[in-house]
Amino acid sequence: MNPGKKFYITTPLYYVNASPHIGHAYTTLAADILARHHRSKGRAVHLLTGTDEHGSKIEEVALAAGVEPRAYADKIAAEFAEMWKHLEVLHDDFIRTTQTRHVTRVQAAFEHLLAKGDIYKGIYKGYYCVACETYWTETEAPPDGDSGMRRCPNEGCGKELKLTEEESYFFKLSKYAAPLLEHYEKNPGFLMPRSRSLEIVNFVKEGLRDLAVSRTKVRWGIPVASDPKHVVYVWFDALQNYITATGYRPPGMKDAEGEDHSQELWPADIHFVGKEIFRFHAVIWPAMLMALGAPLPKCVYAHGWWTVEGQKMSKSKGNFVNPREITNEYGVDVFRYHLFREMPFGNDGDFSVEKLKQRYNAELANDLGNLVSRVTNMVEKYLDGVLPENPPAEKLETTPRVETAGPAVDAAIEAVDLQEALNRIWAEVGRLNRLVNEKEPWKLAKTDPEAVKWLLCDLVFSLRLIGGWISPFMPEISSKILAALGADGGKIEKAPPLFPRKD
Repeated sequence: MNPGKKFYITTPLYYVNASPHIGHAYTTLAADILARHHRSKGRAVHLLTGTDEHGSKIEEVALAAGVEPRAYADKIAAEFAEMWKHLEVLHDDFIRTTQTRHVTRVQAAFEHLLAKGDIYKGIYKGYYCVACETYWTETEAPPDGDSGMRRCPNEGCGKELKLTEEESYFFKLSKYAAPLLEHYEKNPGFLMPRSRSLEIVNFVKEGLRDLAVSRTKVRWGIPVASDPKHVVYVWFDALQNYITATGYRPPGMKDAEGEDHSQELWPADIHFVGKEIFRFHAVIWPAMLMALGAPLPKCVYAHGWWTVEGQKMSKSKGNFVNPREITNEYGVDVFRYHLFREMPFGNDGDFSVEKLKQRYNAELANDLGNLVSRVTNMVEKYLDGVLPENPPAEKLETTPRVETAGPAVDAAIEAVDLQEALNRIWAEVGRLNRLVNEKEPWKLAKTDPEAVKWLLCDLVFSLRLIGGWISPFMPEISSKILAALGADGGKIEKAPPLFPRKD
């Protein structure tokens, strides 16, 4: 283990055929939460995100928009970069597949595998889904019983396939079926969540066919250096971003843009992906790395999909949720909180503004916001905003109990069980609210001022713990809570409403 290695987290590269929506935000925010958590523990972290910009689909949408593919990609890539800034994602790198640092390394990797014999030239004939940039065989995409039309079998796609025949280079994916199965068996944490691993294992056990990795009928892509009439298949291009972004130089490559930081970054500790692209990342990508002689990532984590009001998001339905529509009303931190409180990471979930509003009023305004407001108000009123210094341990009954939840919160975040982490935090919020209601410090202040002093001290210290725990999820609210509680050494004054109620 390289002692200088950083904890390396990646998101998928988002395809620039459309503007960012809630699904993109969900993946990226999960990565950001994990990154923030590890940074808070003093660990060196590197978070990579970016955009996938090549392929026939981009040619099509750019043509429809009346612009060149590069201009179209520039526009959408900028939208993604701006969205991550808006959602307070602290990424360390943003890679675009049109950047020279990526292009030259993809070309070098292709040439190395060609020379090695893991890539060879042939003729491809089969069915192609432009929307998914995926090839299918006759068996995988049988004709529809009514129309005879062949449709993309990818879950959630179903678009008409185009019969394609062209000269192509092929990657010997079939060669790596046995090594992949061996890797899955020896590394049970590689395919996550475990509930999705069986589909990958079974897919590989059924046998892998060699993969067409170049196109001659698509011009918007990375040219094959030794045969420029071919461009590299968009998935074979895009998957390499995780390692090209580190500065890795494929075998035989001497000159390359940028420094090689692969020793401190690679292998990635976790790839976050959506379930619809799990196979690409769990089968094709590790096989490519095996062919290159590079280590495999430690984990590929496939999360579920969001529906909206019970319906799958789609352009035709016009129900894509733009995160800004939510954050303009509720703020960025509320949006971040709701996504990961609403469903277990890895499952499918349904987004509803009404459910967000209910959770906002109940859990944020009532449970957390009102608690902070009440406690800070009483500290200001009964203690003049100043806590006693170095309170004796025996005077603090609740703080030690709340503190015991910390390791479980940490463990849940590190296992990417983000809902469970929030469940445990809110269990402690509930504990503190019950304590206030049971002890009634406003009455206690009249009969036992000494007791109310230690009770309020206990509540403040406990709330500071909670304020720290929520930081990866709600960084701005966390800072406000800690400041209101005098964590920076300041005087405690009644905090303004953190979450004004929504009627």
